[in-house]
Amino acid sequence: MRILLTGATGYIGKRLLPVLVKNGHHVVCCVRDVNRFSPPESIMSFIEIVEVDFLEEDTLKNIPKDIDAAYYLIHSMSTSNEYEKLEQLSAQNFNRSLEGSSVRHVIYLSGIVNKDGLSKHLKSRKNVENILEDSAFNLTTLRAGIIIGSGSASFEIIRDLVEKLPYMIAPKWLNTKCQPIGIRDVISFLEKSLLNEKVYNQNFDIGGPDILTYKNMLLKFAKFRKLKRTIHTVPIMTPKLSSYWLYFVTSTSYNLATSLVSSMKIEVVCRNAKINKILNIEPENYTVALQRAFLKIDGNQIVSSWKDSQVSGVKNFNISDFIDVPIFGCFRDITQREIVSSKLAIDKVWSIGGTNGWYYANSLWKFRGFIDKLFGGVGLRRGRTNSASLESGDALDLWRVLYANKVEGRLLLFAEMKLPGEAWLEFKIKDNVLIQTATFRPHGILGRMYWYSVLPFHGFIFKGMMDEITKHNQVN
Repeated sequence: MRILLTGATGYIGKRLLPVLVKNGHHVVCCVRDVNRFSPPESIMSFIEIVEVDFLEEDTLKNIPKDIDAAYYLIHSMSTSNEYEKLEQLSAQNFNRSLEGSSVRHVIYLSGIVNKDGLSKHLKSRKNVENILEDSAFNLTTLRAGIIIGSGSASFEIIRDLVEKLPYMIAPKWLNTKCQPIGIRDVISFLEKSLLNEKVYNQNFDIGGPDILTYKNMLLKFAKFRKLKRTIHTVPIMTPKLSSYWLYFVTSTSYNLATSLVSSMKIEVVCRNAKINKILNIEPENYTVALQRAFLKIDGNQIVSSWKDSQVSGVKNFNISDFIDVPIFGCFRDITQREIVSSKLAIDKVWSIGGTNGWYYANSLWKFRGFIDKLFGGVGLRRGRTNSASLESGDALDLWRVLYANKVEGRLLLFAEMKLPGEAWLEFKIKDNVLIQTATFRPHGILGRMYWYSVLPFHGFIFKGMMDEITKHNQVN
């Protein structure tokens, strides 16, 4: 079967893709920016990549008509304050793109919306469902609440709160009930629903067996991690204060925190479990989902992370627009060292950031991250998805990976911190010389003032970082 997969670079899409290939399907992957998509080499002959932005009608022509089914995994929750309009337009264009095609079945992953008082976020998802229903294909909507898995936004927020705060004074919405589900079960529901006539033109709530409050989830997480935690809820914390609370303590962006807070005040409990019987799936409980998540983390096998999506940053851009580092009108700081082993240097560069730190003056990097958070930036809390590998589109602390090629010996990063300009950091090996280049393109006089204010720090930070990267690897 030929399957159209939208959101192929997203948290769910990255995990669903290899499952579809394993089941013998040919998958047409829709991506907004082909440079952000790095599928495993082993599946390249079983997939087709098309560059499509469902907000741009002109790109819809890239979608082939000879497809049998499609997955709609597009969400715009944090890209704009007007995401409702964007999600509506995306759904309308998706319907338009499938007109005249051979598609028989579309599966949409949404949120549980069985309450009358819906948040803005959940109203938008229900509106998308209504739009998709008004089409010629058979639609199946799977509605999920909190998804627990390595790299999921919900899991990372819970992890940040529990592992960083021994004592919490928390908003009263922590007493709201929800029904979490493990990412493994979400993928199973998506997989087994495909072209299954028993689920055509219906919507289903999917969830694990546990109905918990958010407070219960935090305490159960703490127990699982053998941490003693105390949580007190107070009624005086406004939605704005709650959003700031999540933003400063966790790795989430402020836009995402705001959307999550508005949804967390609404109870999201499954209506029934009839789809479990239809598809013969028995979802795992919350504790087992946590166990599976940490097995992936401990084994450094995280397949996808919400932090690698565009919504985790403060800039919404295509990698192709920034992969060629400019020179004209830019300030540059270049440091280079002659090395003995290119492989040792590459391994060291590819391990930079996250828990490994930046090798030199880490306290200053942390301070820069703290300042960035204060001004609404991403800070250092995103870390990195995998401690040893980097791919285009990955988040890396304050940076976004634009290009990563070990064979070529080149790693290019673009700054997602709040800056009066644009910044790149490049590592490149040429003729056994490691070249580290920091480039800054200022915006106006403020940008120039910023560059000269941080220039004294560059003198020892970038030099010290290069010394640590090439330690025991320099030519005497």
